[in-house]
Amino acid sequence: MSFLDKIRACNAWEPRDFLPLMRRNERLGSIRRGDVDALRRWPRHFRVTHDSVEWIDAPDDFGESTAILAEVVAGLVDVGVIPYLHGEPYPVTAGTRGQACCLIDRACAPFFGMRAFGQHLNGYARTTRGLEMWIGRRAADRRLYPGRLDNLVAGGLPHAVSLAENLRKECEEEAGISGALAEQAVAVGAVTYCRDSDRGLKPDVMFCYDLEVPEDFEPRCTDGEVETFYRLPVEEVAAIVRDTDAFKLNCNLVIIDFLVRRGLIPQDDPDYVPVVQGLRSPLP
Repeated sequence: MSFLDKIRACNAWEPRDFLPLMRRNERLGSIRRGDVDALRRWPRHFRVTHDSVEWIDAPDDFGESTAILAEVVAGLVDVGVIPYLHGEPYPVTAGTRGQACCLIDRACAPFFGMRAFGQHLNGYARTTRGLEMWIGRRAADRRLYPGRLDNLVAGGLPHAVSLAENLRKECEEEAGISGALAEQAVAVGAVTYCRDSDRGLKPDVMFCYDLEVPEDFEPRCTDGEVETFYRLPVEEVAAIVRDTDAFKLNCNLVIIDFLVRRGLIPQDDPDYVPVVQGLRSPLP
């Protein structure tokens, strides 16, 4: 395996298997061809053709559009097409979070292939042994990727919550990081990927951060998402990412980005340019 293999795994999808979800000539999502029949129950809202799914009565009003999607989502949950709701409102947008036309429950975004946003933080310490990274192991009761390795902090980005506010909240909940320490996190860019998953298409944007923590720092989980934390030499973390499937899939990209920026993937590596390009894949 290689770093490039991990990037390809996060970008495995076949565009022909999906139909664009259109609203007034704007693409809001991508729905798997095998799932579009579920929307024929609402002919007043959706026109399903061989080439697209069109939201035909989308109102101008933000709240009214949100209400229509909530009605549809409730029906899809009732018949088991969508297995559960998460309870966090996500923006429905063809661009940035600030360009949202309405909201949808976080758990439903993949079914509609809608863009989702999250934040991932690399925590590291400079020790007498060299640079070491903090990573977590997800609790065994997680719906997604139970028991897999994770970034020190990672979480979704709900609507109408600022990046700084949400990062502070996630740092406290997931790793017991104080607000004062969380404010020292450095925004280092974003990683994008688009992957066909069991739940639908995931065209996701992950805002990335680096946080240097004191050598005596000890993370603690307060929300039950992580069962334990490890501090490992960065070279060992790189080997785990490169050679195993131990990490939650998208966390690999965040760590690879860290390795690139720290010069730990050399520029003369034959995969260097494809790796750098692959970390910011275009979204449909």
